[in-house]
Amino acid sequence: MPRVRELEVFRLVLPFGGRQETLLVKLTDHGGMTGWGEAIAPEAKTWTNLEETLGARLIGVDWEHPDSAPSGDPAVDMACWDLWTRMRGVPLAHALGGSRTSLMATVRLTPDPSLESLVSRVNQQVCAGYGHVTLDIRPGWDVEPVRAVRAAYPALTLAVDGAGCYTTPEQLIALDSYGLEVIERPFAVSDPYLHATLQDQVSAAVAVEASTAAELDDYLTLRAGRVLLLRPAAFPSLSETRRAHDRAAAAGWDIQCTGGQGAGLARAATVAVASLPGCTLACDVTQPPRNNQIVDPIVGANAGVIAVPFTQPGLGHTIDEPRVHRLAKDRFRA
Repeated sequence: MPRVRELEVFRLVLPFGGRQETLLVKLTDHGGMTGWGEAIAPEAKTWTNLEETLGARLIGVDWEHPDSAPSGDPAVDMACWDLWTRMRGVPLAHALGGSRTSLMATVRLTPDPSLESLVSRVNQQVCAGYGHVTLDIRPGWDVEPVRAVRAAYPALTLAVDGAGCYTTPEQLIALDSYGLEVIERPFAVSDPYLHATLQDQVSAAVAVEASTAAELDDYLTLRAGRVLLLRPAAFPSLSETRRAHDRAAAAGWDIQCTGGQGAGLARAATVAVASLPGCTLACDVTQPPRNNQIVDPIVGANAGVIAVPFTQPGLGHTIDEPRVHRLAKDRFRA
């Protein structure tokens, strides 16, 4: 039974990719075992809440399972899962119900100054072993780049991500003639009816992102897509993430796990979730920069494949603590 004797919280400023902030939580039990968690781009109030209340909630409190731990915060929840699974000598992926030992990866490509340059970048990724590519699209940069990539690579599995930039289904229907697997996050508003209208008019699967059970249920009820874009970092706990997976899989939806930001711990949790049986589509943890990571081995793809750490307990990675301390903007210990 875990009993936390010490906790540390670090607010890191990552050196690459726009100076993004991330928050790390380290829990240490009375036997010296540690567990780590991460919250990406935390709000200021999150830091204040953790500093003022986390110690009182956790220090010296016995708990049987991460679901019963007094956390109330995604980073703390992840740290509790990491500690709990390390104490039992089991990988996090296995504890969540995962079974895959490797995952197919997608690589994400941002808009490019020219079509020729974009096709060249796709060629680089295909030569590196990727069989799945996701193109970030925007109004005015959508049909032509998709057409160019499809002409160069007729058999490539291709998806697009609208990042919420579109307002009507008509703006996206023209893409359907290019054999897309998935259209991710098409609309700026979380409107299930708008997504359902698009799904009715395209053969590609529409991928929606939800962070609550009620939001997901609205999409499932209206059949407003066929893919759940599952981002563990958006959920309050890993158990909630697993429940969203179960609901989508029971409805016959495919699931794509995504989460490429942060210092590596959130990526590792994404990989663990992606090993679940319903996560049938390519996993997206490949967003740069990899040099921000404080875990060993780093989380990413090799020749288009992501290894799931099924031989190491917990998240399956060691933490470069000296680097954590170097990158820390603020920290506290309780």
